[in-house]
Amino acid sequence: MQVVIGRIGRAHGIRGELNVDIRTDEPERRFAPGSSVVCGDRTLTIARARHHSGRLVVSFEEVPDRTAAEALHGRIIEADIDPLELPGDPDEFYDHQLVGLEARTGDAVVGTVTGIVHGPYQDTLAIKIDGREVFIPFVTEIVPVVDVTGGFVTINEIAGLLDPAEAENAASDVAVD
Repeated sequence: MQVVIGRIGRAHGIRGELNVDIRTDEPERRFAPGSSVVCGDRTLTIARARHHSGRLVVSFEEVPDRTAAEALHGRIIEADIDPLELPGDPDEFYDHQLVGLEARTGDAVVGTVTGIVHGPYQDTLAIKIDGREVFIPFVTEIVPVVDVTGGFVTINEIAGLLDPAEAENAASDVAVD
């Protein structure tokens, strides 16, 4: 199974180095020298990885110069993992562990997790509810329980979060002075 660990940014210098937008909580492990990663239809080997001005700069053995590096701009980097492997932190999850989980409010099942949107500041759960897709910020205040083995996530009920009509009703209930 493959998991997304980064996205290739601009070339850095003339020796084939690339800026990488990290999409993993384990960059030291995933970008360790000698590790293999998948980039499109190619397998690349990490030659070197270092931090420079707050960004990860990576060299691949198969990318000898700037021209070859520029050809990879914008590509997604994935790592092969065992599907049973778990992240080191108990509060972290791989996307494939979350997709398919029931979404609950209290004991009531309201939908199913269909995907995860990775944003620059936070992740968002895509949940199918009554035939429509709803996006829920994946933060502890809103999604306090993730039980992978139990097969569900719990979502705190907030007016308008799961049903836009509720947001309109809640807004009309607010008195304006």
